[in-house]
Amino acid sequence: MRAMILNQPKTRLQPVELPIPEPGEGQVRLKVSVCGLCRTDLHVVDGDLTEPILPIVCGHQVVGRIDSLGPGAERYQPGQRVGVPWLGYSCGECHYCRHDQENLCDKARYTGYQINGGFAEYAIADERFCFPISENYPDLQAAPLLCAGLIGYRALRMAGDSRRLGFYGFGAAAHILAQVATYQHREVYAFTRAGDTEGQAFAKQMGAVWAGASEETPPEELDAAIIFAPVGELVPLALKAVRKGGRVVCAGIHMSDIPSFPYSILWEERSVVSVANLTRRDGEEFLALAPKVPIKTEVHPYPLERANEALSDLRDGRFTGAAVIVVDPSAV
Repeated sequence: MRAMILNQPKTRLQPVELPIPEPGEGQVRLKVSVCGLCRTDLHVVDGDLTEPILPIVCGHQVVGRIDSLGPGAERYQPGQRVGVPWLGYSCGECHYCRHDQENLCDKARYTGYQINGGFAEYAIADERFCFPISENYPDLQAAPLLCAGLIGYRALRMAGDSRRLGFYGFGAAAHILAQVATYQHREVYAFTRAGDTEGQAFAKQMGAVWAGASEETPPEELDAAIIFAPVGELVPLALKAVRKGGRVVCAGIHMSDIPSFPYSILWEERSVVSVANLTRRDGEEFLALAPKVPIKTEVHPYPLERANEALSDLRDGRFTGAAVIVVDPSAV
């Protein structure tokens, strides 16, 4: 099978031919159609995430159809379309797994990082960590729901019932969550890089009531802010923008160092929290909600052999919405 693998961090993905893998106990094999690309893939490739199993097939927003069942796998049937997210395995036995916090499992493994992912014609997945995909979504539009959507949804849940929400960074996750927030009758205030008029216009198109530069003060105090951009300097800016008792949610798996800031902007019961991975409950809830909104994903397709170009374009902010790697052109 064709695949794109990472041999060493801070290098380009390499096109290779690999044997088609066989599913093991409780696993399924997917014939991959598409695989979404997100900033976490950049963190893997750039070496910001330091525990990959190399060489690795990247990609963790996998959409495909069940092709083969391993021993004991019975949740799905061949031909069913499923999606595979970032969290690819948890032990099911530790304190965290037993208390609905499998996203914090010490033995967790992650798709496209420690388990071969979707930048290949076939992928193996634990059937417990696969989700059926609504027929409302073609493969291309479904892929970003599996990480940008799922982890964004978890971040939105952690923002509580806040009505005025600030989104710092308006990429794949924010463009999905803005639609959910609008559906829930919340107000979205979008913050982008200074001078990014295209990104600000896109945010308003997606439902934001205001859009401006990250350094700007929004016209209203925010109840909560979600930081999608992996930039620690945004934390003090977001704290200044939220009201007393407000919350700042850091939604990325990696972030640059947060600079020191005066206690006065944290005081009055403001809080800063992080989001780690996702749970299957997040996936089930969000994928049931998506067609009700309905969420529309703006996608930019790249063929498998141009995955490096897609990573570069994402790194440099050359598109709005989400990038998707097309593995099987006949399926989309």
